[in-house]
Amino acid sequence: MANTIHVDVVSAESLIFSGEAEFVSLPGEAGELGIYPRHTPLITRIRPGAVRIKVVGRDEEELVFVAGGILEVQPHAVTVLADTAIRGHDLDEAKALQAKKMAEELMVNKDSKIDYAKAQSELATAIAQLAAIARLRKVR
Repeated sequence: MANTIHVDVVSAESLIFSGEAEFVSLPGEAGELGIYPRHTPLITRIRPGAVRIKVVGRDEEELVFVAGGILEVQPHAVTVLADTAIRGHDLDEAKALQAKKMAEELMVNKDSKIDYAKAQSELATAIAQLAAIARLRKVR
């Protein structure tokens, strides 16, 4: 087990994933991060997007969508503390498309009382969710 790293993906609601992995990839604040066992310790914010986990003994990667949060990396452990986390197979494309459409409408509507930054954030999350769904389709 020397070439593995323990990965936990946790949201406010529950533990989404816990197990040994060969590799983890996710959207960090400054760009895409790739984490292998014995990685240098790191704490950073993460952007909305897909956490890809290469689980030991499986050909397919585990995919978890996160809507932001914090990443902590230690040499033998990775912890993703997500604002919201959804297992890849639980993603709903119709719901994501509707959220994207609503956010776009709010950004265009100048009379709206909604905070423009909040609408931008919701739009970014919906787009990241749709990208995760597209990635999941390619894998299947």
